[in-house]
Amino acid sequence: MIPLYIQILLALSLDFFIGDPRWLPHPVKGIGRLALFLEGPLRRLLPLRIAGVIAVLLTTTISAGSVWLCCWLMTAVHPLLGDLVSILFLTTCFAMQDLRQHALAVYNALCAGDLTQAKSKVAMLVGRDTNDLDAAEISRATVESVAENTVDGVTAPLLFAFIGGAPGAILYKAINTLDSTYGYKNERYLHFGWAAARLDDLANFLPARISALLVPLAAKITLQGNTNAWDIFIRDRNNHPSPNGGQIEAAFAGALGVRLGGEISYGGKRSFRPYMGDLRNEMTPEKIKTTLHLMVATSLILLAGGILVQLIAM
Repeated sequence: MIPLYIQILLALSLDFFIGDPRWLPHPVKGIGRLALFLEGPLRRLLPLRIAGVIAVLLTTTISAGSVWLCCWLMTAVHPLLGDLVSILFLTTCFAMQDLRQHALAVYNALCAGDLTQAKSKVAMLVGRDTNDLDAAEISRATVESVAENTVDGVTAPLLFAFIGGAPGAILYKAINTLDSTYGYKNERYLHFGWAAARLDDLANFLPARISALLVPLAAKITLQGNTNAWDIFIRDRNNHPSPNGGQIEAAFAGALGVRLGGEISYGGKRSFRPYMGDLRNEMTPEKIKTTLHLMVATSLILLAGGILVQLIAM
């Protein structure tokens, strides 16, 4: 049998170098369809908050249980086949290559001076309005998205994978997908999506903070110099609407020497987020590439730590 840490290493490597082939069915899409399928009947049968709780329980149980059953059945046929299926499922839980491709598409458009294309590309990464953004704001939006998605797309599923293998990683992706599907503070989902949003906050609590704590080390390795990642993390980590998103964004802001947060617009409604970081450096397109280097370095440090813990426990 292939040890779990080798499976995770292979899965993360496959994601980094190949990504998700578009022609393969993706578990996350299936989880999203399941969540939407359950929503209608549960809304009709139960009070909204209870219906949301049941939807979350059913979606997470079916998702993780199906992967566990599939791996178990394949292992019964042959242990190596079970390991290969596990690696395949694990690969789908990581989004490092996808994040890199989307962020680099924005970077390339900005370097070419094509603001229209850059706005179009950054709109695929963020939910905010992008039509009125200038080059600096497009870069900021990209940096913020990559920083926050370092947790959602790489380090959190990595931690869940070390704890629970492929079913554990899929469980996290199910929780994350439920939040993306139900976790909106609007009239439709304020009550129905309450459980999904709270569970996502809980699932990301430790991964966000562990990841942020690794950023100063990743910055020293990647940037080869002293940064303010630790100081800014301590000072500004709670300057964000999300209890978890600000942890990693503040650490990235300090490492990059930039200021994140500020004015933002959703659906034509402008608001202001408290700043994270100081204006030591200008927000240029090059900060996007540096952010990607930080994402990779932070993820690899966590991977190395997880492998070490597993080796010691063996």
